[in-house]
Amino acid sequence: MSAAFLTGGSGFIGGRLIERLRRDGHAVRALARSSVAAERVAALGAEPVSGELGDLEAMRAGAHGCELAFHAAAMLGDWGRSEDFERVNVRGTENALRVCTEAGVRRFVHVGTEAALMAGQPLVEVDESAPLRPDSPALYSSTKARAEQAVLAANGESLQTVVVRPRFVWGRGDTTLLPRLAQMARSGRFAWIGGGRQRTSTTHVDNAVEGLALAAARGRPGNAYFVTDGEPVVFREFVSELLLSQGVAPPTRNLPAGVAHAVAASGETAWRLLPLPGQPPLTRFAYWVSAQECTIRIEKAREQLGYGARRTIADGLEELGARER
Repeated sequence: MSAAFLTGGSGFIGGRLIERLRRDGHAVRALARSSVAAERVAALGAEPVSGELGDLEAMRAGAHGCELAFHAAAMLGDWGRSEDFERVNVRGTENALRVCTEAGVRRFVHVGTEAALMAGQPLVEVDESAPLRPDSPALYSSTKARAEQAVLAANGESLQTVVVRPRFVWGRGDTTLLPRLAQMARSGRFAWIGGGRQRTSTTHVDNAVEGLALAAARGRPGNAYFVTDGEPVVFREFVSELLLSQGVAPPTRNLPAGVAHAVAASGETAWRLLPLPGQPPLTRFAYWVSAQECTIRIEKAREQLGYGARRTIADGLEELGARER
């Protein structure tokens, strides 16, 4: 039985990945930065390793003797301090690569994101040939792009690196995206930008984990792979189904795209310069992901990994309860 080291194991994707790895017969060690995280990963079947991404000794101990490593830890969000995004997403990834190389890990699988390609433009039928955007004005996008660059640059004889990029990860157990959407809808702060009729690709968490497992087994070193649920959906229709699964009525309010874009740009400027408490009512990154098309091609994953969606959108919505109303 081989062993795997995991960062971000107490998170949405990381937790489901621990379950998959255990079912596949792997022993799993998972970095845990708090007692709550340690309890969660232990309950999922992993051995907790107390520490965080800046603790090289703890990570080195966790990676020692492991054949595989999965780096799922990241700072998420559309707003925050640049030093925090830098510390977690860039230096944290560099630290994970360093300790895994020193520990003799054979393969390092990084959880990437389509956001690493975002700098203000729609992503229409993009594939892995589209450039990363470390120059993006959005901190999440720029730091995830730089993290991926570091992962791919580290590929070599001693450590094989592979990146898997899911888009709009959803499903049972989500503690970030769906709860936030539901809270915004309940409070009346949710509006469809430009009508919300743009197409978007999605990735159920089980499909994201399938891509990660296949990348560990079959991914070509030094390559990145997009994985999604397959055919794109209409953003408004899909998000409405997600909200209904939580017993929340979808909003009917619309905000013109031009107005939303101006609000995002002016709001970010004001919050940076003054600065003001909290965060702007709408950020540029939030505008991009909720108002612009983002459609992804996954032929590379199908051909090189043998990837196929394990969970259909209909099945995932059924699990969430959207089909039970």
